[in-house]
Amino acid sequence: MINRHTLDNGLRIVHYEDTTTQMVAVNILYNVGARNEDPEHTGYAHLLEHLMFEGSINIPDYDTHVQLAGGENNAWTNNDLTNYYITLPKSNIETAFWLESDRMLGLALTEESVETQKGVVIEEFKQRHLNRPYGDVQHLIRPMAYKVHPYRWPTIGQCIEHIERATLTDMMDFYHRHYTPRNAILAVVGSISFDETVRLSKKWFGPIASNSTNSPHISLDEPVQTRLRRRTVHRHIPSHMLVMAFHMADRKSPDYHVCDLITDLLAAGQSSRLIQHLVHRDKLFISIDAYIQGSIAPGLIFIMGRLTEGVTCEMAEEAIWKELQTLKTQPTDEEELSKVRNRSESERTFNNINYLNRAINLAQMELIGQDLTLADELRRYCSVTAHDIKRVASKIFLKKNCSILYYKKKER
Repeated sequence: MINRHTLDNGLRIVHYEDTTTQMVAVNILYNVGARNEDPEHTGYAHLLEHLMFEGSINIPDYDTHVQLAGGENNAWTNNDLTNYYITLPKSNIETAFWLESDRMLGLALTEESVETQKGVVIEEFKQRHLNRPYGDVQHLIRPMAYKVHPYRWPTIGQCIEHIERATLTDMMDFYHRHYTPRNAILAVVGSISFDETVRLSKKWFGPIASNSTNSPHISLDEPVQTRLRRRTVHRHIPSHMLVMAFHMADRKSPDYHVCDLITDLLAAGQSSRLIQHLVHRDKLFISIDAYIQGSIAPGLIFIMGRLTEGVTCEMAEEAIWKELQTLKTQPTDEEELSKVRNRSESERTFNNINYLNRAINLAQMELIGQDLTLADELRRYCSVTAHDIKRVASKIFLKKNCSILYYKKKER
């Protein structure tokens, strides 16, 4: 049973008691991601995530206290949210409430700590996006697909210069604007009762003042794409890559689940269509993948693959369009569809068995405003029909709804 409570300061609490474990996961989600950034000051949400481990006013060394209590912790940021978690034995669980509430109450930043973490993030930017083959794909394809919405830049930021220019004042302003109880969701799952969860939440988070309004969540409507967009770049890479991006439904739409299963039909496992036909049979691609962006606002379906030596981007693109045309015009075989539905059900069921994963999932579902149980979510996937696949594919896989990147190998 999922329990909910909201503190007077606006902090939302979601709880699930799991008596099969002696551990507890405390997950705190802040309703702030890269989409809340200024276009001229990107990468701040991710940078602040790093800075949240630099210590608070009362606790200068966050990680040491977690380790001494026998726990683990981590965090991540994406375009929609920033998420932190601690897992601890139930006997030490109050440590998690103490640590998370203190850095929500008063993060202690200095010029030195900001410069240190800027250096860490800049190095991450270089390693993952500038010095790795195909690392800048998202920096190229996103601004092709999005012209208005802040999804047009990746979580790491548009460019290194934005991170380099970030100041202590910038970071504290971003922190005070977004890291408040009213803008957070606390999910607690494990060997702890609901009454105890509420008691500890009131004790540690209750005294923290909150902004009078929620942190603004950017909701710019991206104009409907009306023509095919193309770009070609040349890099020192092992082989050509083709990238295609199509606009798709938002997270609350019933079509979201259809889009997710479409990408499974296309490229999930060795028996999927694109891998069977374009990798194994026709040998046009070395590898190929299809996946959804998974964002709260309308996102993207990506199809991308590395080409076999001697195959041109034009040849590979034509082959993909033929596969998509088949998906749009021919009903999907029930056995094939059942296989991807079963795969989806299995993955989500096993994922939700773990108490930490359940805490993360609860927080995210609370954020998007869907009062769903795992069973509700699974029913949405299991109810997808061949007609749904054909209908949504026909709506999405249009050239006017597509952005195409030819990522070509530079001749030495």
